[in-house]
Amino acid sequence: MNFASDNWAGACEPVLEAMIAAARPAAVPAYGQDPLTARVEARLCEIFEREVAVILVTTGTAANALSVAALAPPWGAVVAHEEGHLAIDECGAPEFFAGTRTLRWPGVRGKLAADDVARRLAASPQGTHHGRLSVLSLTQPNEFGLVYTPAETAALAQAARAHGLAVHMDGARFGNALAHLGCTPAEATWRAGVDLLSFGGTKGGCPMAEAIVAFDPARRETLTYLRKRAGQLVSKHRFVAAQFDAWLAGDLWLDLAARANARAARLAAGFAASDRARLAWQPQANEVFAFLPVTTAAALQTAGAHFYDWSTAALAGDDLPRDGEALHRFVTSFATTDADVDALLAALAATPTA
Repeated sequence: MNFASDNWAGACEPVLEAMIAAARPAAVPAYGQDPLTARVEARLCEIFEREVAVILVTTGTAANALSVAALAPPWGAVVAHEEGHLAIDECGAPEFFAGTRTLRWPGVRGKLAADDVARRLAASPQGTHHGRLSVLSLTQPNEFGLVYTPAETAALAQAARAHGLAVHMDGARFGNALAHLGCTPAEATWRAGVDLLSFGGTKGGCPMAEAIVAFDPARRETLTYLRKRAGQLVSKHRFVAAQFDAWLAGDLWLDLAARANARAARLAAGFAASDRARLAWQPQANEVFAFLPVTTAAALQTAGAHFYDWSTAALAGDDLPRDGEALHRFVTSFATTDADVDALLAALAATPTA
């Protein structure tokens, strides 16, 4: 019963088949000069309804760190939520590749609020002694499975731009956010003021494929050099491109994301109906958060369920666990089935009452 992470899931068959097909030509230009890479960039221009520059890498950490490096000088500072992936889960990679420092700001349930960001930006000192505020980074969906609407993103971007900051969006689960929002990729990104998107394919069904999407194509050269210096320019680049080519075809990426979201909704309904768990809030993507008694969580893990304990640092009031409880995260993926969800709920029902 795997609900630890969508990183644990395998890869979807069309993507794997595309990688095999990419191996058949006897010789193909290396380092991204192949037809597949050109086709992926053209497809992403269509998806985002404008000309974009696309830099393919193999990890989300690389996508995030190189995005920051492209947007901020070494003496710059990046604003992120205190529980955001960029702030706590990248092992200092943005600081390493960009030379920047990360400012960790609070927000309810992991979401930054535009009025609070505007107030903090206005009060933050800048100059040679402090560095320059350079980037606002938003995680979409955030670390609590919640999604920024286009209006929320636009308000945050407006606050950032008023103080000279660019906007980066960490979209490791961008497809899941879109499947919930029902808006277009353009509406969720550049039309709302986003400059660079880390567009994740790995969690959505690819073996290892991430894209930096620059909504200003003039950033291409900078990103190209940054990628090479970071060791992320894959020589047989067509195998990264092949993943995106198949994953984007026919909107497969959105179909897979909707599938994962639907399984999350099924799991959330089961938690809400159970007397052995307490649903923290309704999921907006493919991550479900629930409060479980400590003994119940241990019994589930003994039964073979995999899930993570989760921080409550960004929570308050009714969002906090009660005595004897802890907050846990359960993640569904494109590969999660109804049977998988029902097996977990059956295991939950079989645990002793607290």
